[in-house]
Amino acid sequence: MLELLAQNPIARISLLVLLFSAVGTAAYAMVNWTSARRDLRRRLEPAGGPLPSVLAQGHSLRGDQTRSAWNKIIERVERSGLSLADTNDRELRQKLAAAGFSNPVAPRVYTLVRLMLVVLLPALVLFVHWMAADGAGMIALYVQAMIAALLGLYVPALVVRAKGDRRRQALVNGFPDALDLMLVCVEAGLGLEAAFTKVGQEMVHSHPLIAEQLSQLVLELRAGRSREDALRRLADRAGVDEIRAFSTLLIQSTKLGSSVGQTLRIYAAEMREKRRMRAEEKAHRLPVLLSIPLVACMLPVMIGVLMLPAAIRVIRTIIPAMQGAS
Repeated sequence: MLELLAQNPIARISLLVLLFSAVGTAAYAMVNWTSARRDLRRRLEPAGGPLPSVLAQGHSLRGDQTRSAWNKIIERVERSGLSLADTNDRELRQKLAAAGFSNPVAPRVYTLVRLMLVVLLPALVLFVHWMAADGAGMIALYVQAMIAALLGLYVPALVVRAKGDRRRQALVNGFPDALDLMLVCVEAGLGLEAAFTKVGQEMVHSHPLIAEQLSQLVLELRAGRSREDALRRLADRAGVDEIRAFSTLLIQSTKLGSSVGQTLRIYAAEMREKRRMRAEEKAHRLPVLLSIPLVACMLPVMIGVLMLPAAIRVIRTIIPAMQGAS
């Protein structure tokens, strides 16, 4: 077959045409499938509003299958006698919820992943040494396996912490805009629940985390939970001081009967001022941060450029003088 393709140019051209046709057909099918899904999402989108919360958060049947697969794995592991429940379950749930993992089974999945990494990473290190046959000593193998086990134990915690920090930063950055929109809604005559709903719909694309938190708050209020309890749960889910203070402020304003619009106006102004101060702080830190690469990279080069001609002149003067003296 290869000899025929090498000798017959018609066969080569025919094969290239077939390959081009196959690639073109696959690309055309992919474009049609993508456009069909985009049209379906547009039809499912309510008029003038965002997608439903299930679609907006990326839930799908495949995601449900993935979660059910994790549930099956956890059930099998716990059925074998190994408990995946953490002693500080409440604290762990708060950390995972702050990082965006709010599924009830998330703490057990987190514990299972850490156990798997603690076992698999040292095994991978030993397998690599066995395949390489480099003859490493027992002490070196033990040290490398211990380092791999520590990485497997602490890397998931670092990942969760980093994701939680990014999530909290996104909530802090988007919360002043949400307050401004909420103030506009309240001053236009809407109630608090309607204002939460409208702000959540308007901020789906700009600040999806804020929209998700407000959507959960609205669902809890519609389910019959009291406003005070729902606001406190919002503060606990977000884990941000600004949102916690906002919840406390609304609770106190409701109890004391003060104007919600005036409260939101004052707090929104404070949030904008805090955001401006954070931006100014970052701007003032730039000269200090830039001085590190300047001193480490540019200063030695500048010293070398300035001192090299003088050093060359000194060498040219001193060496002949020393030779003449000798």
